[in-house]
Amino acid sequence: MKPIVKIADKSIGKGNPCYLIAEIGINHNGDIDNVFKLIDAAVDARFDAVKFQKRTPRICVPRDQWDIERDTPWGVMTYIDYREKTEFGSDEFKAIDAYAREKGMTWFASCWDEPSVDFMEEFDTPCHKIASALVTNDALLRKIASTGRPVIMSTGMSTMEQIRHAVEILESDNFMLAHCTSSYPAAYDELNLRMLDTLADEFDCPIGYSGHEVGLSTTIASVALGATFVERHVTLSRAMWGRRPGGFCRTPGNDSACTRHPAHRGRTRRRREEGLRQRTADHRQTAWKLTGQARRQQAVRQFSHRPPSTIFS
Repeated sequence: MKPIVKIADKSIGKGNPCYLIAEIGINHNGDIDNVFKLIDAAVDARFDAVKFQKRTPRICVPRDQWDIERDTPWGVMTYIDYREKTEFGSDEFKAIDAYAREKGMTWFASCWDEPSVDFMEEFDTPCHKIASALVTNDALLRKIASTGRPVIMSTGMSTMEQIRHAVEILESDNFMLAHCTSSYPAAYDELNLRMLDTLADEFDCPIGYSGHEVGLSTTIASVALGATFVERHVTLSRAMWGRRPGGFCRTPGNDSACTRHPAHRGRTRRRREEGLRQRTADHRQTAWKLTGQARRQQAVRQFSHRPPSTIFS
């Protein structure tokens, strides 16, 4: 294992600035113009990278779900037709690659099946991301490991035994682990940020945080607790397709209701930089000051009672 991992031109790990990943996912709703706007917003907010998702729908969508009819922005259609309509192909990803390069923005994707890994390899992306739902997909892990690229793996819904098993399969010195709570949006009392310490105690690699909660205070707290990279979902509007009343996601993978609006993302970067400038040998104590007394007390109540070995799904 390596305590420092390099993605493109940025080093990630203790002693380096926290690496910020804007998770676009499929919040573009199949519209390439939305992608360009989201990349522009990520550039303006000074994110380090943007991330997408890549699937082969007829592999990833269970067969019994294919013919179920659903409301979509294009009218009623079967679920498999909807998933294929929102999935980008070679032409769209070539446009994404060109636009990201023009803007100086690093990009990569989480691949949900083996053909998607081969697809992404054609673009020479600097790393691969493994979603929480795929930690136990041994065949996919081996496929990704065979590329020899750095790997970021989220750990939502996983036990420590499952995480150890996945790490053994990856057999890579270039990997990073992200603590994650796989609910949308995630409740504050389920975040269990102390898991960052548990992962750091066992794995000598960069440990980060992938958040699905609403708000910024807990993301700032994760950096205070040692997260060396942070992933947050982004959207152009929380009113975009994908949101249902009550704030949950209407369709898998599209989580506009759980994401950060562009107006807030620059604030994330500014707060992070303020925290880094203030950080001393005891970086936790100084970073806590960013949240203020009231938020700090709230965070302590929310997180301190959780046992470090617990992972919430």
